[in-house]
Amino acid sequence: AEERARFREMVRRRLQHEPVAYITGKREFYGLELKVNNRVLVPRPETELVVDEARVWLKGKPNAKVLDVGTGSGAIVLAILKHAPQTTGTAIDISPEALDVARENAATHGLNTRLTCRVGSLLQPLQEGEVYDVITANLPYIPTLDIAGLAPEVRREPVLALDGGTDGLDLMRLLVSQAATHLVPGGRLVLEIGAGQGDSLAAWMINHGWNVGPPIRDGGGHWRVVSAGRNAV
Repeated sequence: AEERARFREMVRRRLQHEPVAYITGKREFYGLELKVNNRVLVPRPETELVVDEARVWLKGKPNAKVLDVGTGSGAIVLAILKHAPQTTGTAIDISPEALDVARENAATHGLNTRLTCRVGSLLQPLQEGEVYDVITANLPYIPTLDIAGLAPEVRREPVLALDGGTDGLDLMRLLVSQAATHLVPGGRLVLEIGAGQGDSLAAWMINHGWNVGPPIRDGGGHWRVVSAGRNAV
């Protein structure tokens, strides 16, 4: 009877458009089972492209440092650390509750000794001169006016993790501006973007002293990840 009641409760939550991952409390990402709740965005398959690209730039750098901004459940940074045993990571999120989830996931996968979590907005928690080999981010990139038209499931996720301002790129441009002084020479910035945002973000970055790699596309053919380095001054 208890089992039946639990099942009915799950069905009720699903009928109210709650994401399945919130109901089950977990989501698989890059081979890791991660805890998720309504304080974090549910990790998406296309975000695995960010991990793939980061790993390319970490190859052959045994003691590399990676920074994940807007980490949420910790999906990106934990997947990277899992596959790069000598790499250490820092995860930043504006939400202390999200960082609790990331910490728990790190502990579950035995990665907590290699991950530092800091609360704050974008790169504000970093010290001057603190540098990383790779900076990754899956920041909110949905234009504010598009939020209302999202699928009901998506609207149940934290709006803080979705709203990217007028054109969806507000936070991205801010991060790019801040990241320039926090990468090692030859370091890489790897950003997930929304479909259709690649050209305008890449053009803006090129104007601001970045060299942008070829588009990394998702299964639907959309430019999904921007990978860039600083031009040598």
